[in-house]
Amino acid sequence: PIHTYAWFLSCSPLSSGGCSSCVSARKGGSRVSVYTEEEGILSHPAMKAARLLLWVLAACSAHVVICNTSISYGNEMDRLSLLAFKDAISLDPQQTFMSWNHSTHFCNWEGVLCRVKAPHRVTSLNLTSRGLVGHISPSLGNLTFMRSLALTGNTLAGEIPPLLGHLHRLQTLLLNSNTLQGRVPTFANCSKLKVMDVSKNNLVGHLHANLPLHLQVLHVWSNNLTGTIPATLANITTLTQINCQDNHIKGNIPSEFAHLSSLQHLSASANQLSGRFPQAILNLSTLTILKLAANGLSGEVPPNLFTSLPNLQILFLGGNLFLGHLPSSFTNASNIQALDLSRNNFTGLMPTTIGKLTKLLSLNLENNELQAHNREDWEFLNSLGNCTELQMFSMGYNHLSGHVPSSLGNLSSQLQELYLTNNQLSGDFPSGIANLHNLIFVALGRNNFTGVVPMWIGTLKAMQVIGLFKNFFAGPSHHLCQT
Repeated sequence: PIHTYAWFLSCSPLSSGGCSSCVSARKGGSRVSVYTEEEGILSHPAMKAARLLLWVLAACSAHVVICNTSISYGNEMDRLSLLAFKDAISLDPQQTFMSWNHSTHFCNWEGVLCRVKAPHRVTSLNLTSRGLVGHISPSLGNLTFMRSLALTGNTLAGEIPPLLGHLHRLQTLLLNSNTLQGRVPTFANCSKLKVMDVSKNNLVGHLHANLPLHLQVLHVWSNNLTGTIPATLANITTLTQINCQDNHIKGNIPSEFAHLSSLQHLSASANQLSGRFPQAILNLSTLTILKLAANGLSGEVPPNLFTSLPNLQILFLGGNLFLGHLPSSFTNASNIQALDLSRNNFTGLMPTTIGKLTKLLSLNLENNELQAHNREDWEFLNSLGNCTELQMFSMGYNHLSGHVPSSLGNLSSQLQELYLTNNQLSGDFPSGIANLHNLIFVALGRNNFTGVVPMWIGTLKAMQVIGLFKNFFAGPSHHLCQT
């Protein structure tokens, strides 16, 4: 009888020239070397083992590959964990899992990436917007080499498995735009996590006070989170983005946030914040986006707001209880592109320094108590003409009165939307509109305009909607529909 000893070896280059007893074959990507001998030549077990070892050392290298069921698949734990995730999906309309079968190596499955170096471990799972219905299997917590998990834009329900918090190599976690429920588990052990997005779900509970210290992006917006914004977030000095808008968060922005020297994007709109304008924000000179709209913030906006935040590009403070005059530091807001101060209690005149905002695309000041009665008060229109990229301008629902100056026509040729609804404007139809050839939407309703609507209004080719209700215009209006 013949005994066969199977060893899984990497043969050295020398074996190709003189290793006749080392018979090599390939099986599952590993080199298989088979040694045979006749029983009885060396009957003593120790001598047989010694002779075999000498032959192996002379012929082949000493690199031993463990022989188990991973010969065909690589790492069996990763493969089984992925299959368990697949089993938790009840609907796969795009047939994403068609390639997830036993005849294909799991590293070649749709959405799966593995590291090149053996052993081949899963490093990324990206199944974004595949229409998947089901829940997230806890088995993903076994993919300990995972660096990126992206399941955005599906219909995954249930809770976020706490086991995901054990993925200590995880850098990017994208679970946004699903129907996930329950609380957000702690990811404090994911020390390398940089991006965490669980927005647009149905998550509840408080915002975690204990998060990875190297986190850069935190998006939890559009959930059902309650409680307050934890001051301990200020310990994560690497944060560049915090978006917790559209929740039920109370309190105010913690004063400790003044230490977030890298923060560029802070959004907390549509919550239940209260109190004065958060002073800590004035220390965040790196901010480019600040959204605190639709809360209960009150008092005056700091006059040095734009001086302190010279890099602001987007500022949304609409829907609060702010009062007083508009900040006079407009001069320093040279990078502002979108400014929304609507639905507050601002009073006084529009500052003529508004023209310093030369990059402005959108200006919304509606629903305040701003005034303009005479030519001097309307001087801001001349200044606003310097904002040559302006596309939307709204001062509806204020206390503007009298004739609209012809300088309205000096506004940006890019202007598409103009809202002057619900003021006390009077006189003829504003003649300056004739110069605004790209207007799509004009709202002049609920004023005291008189006379006839001019014929030229029908020549504005881009015009789609014009609101003239609740005025005193006379004469026919069929010319508004010229083609």
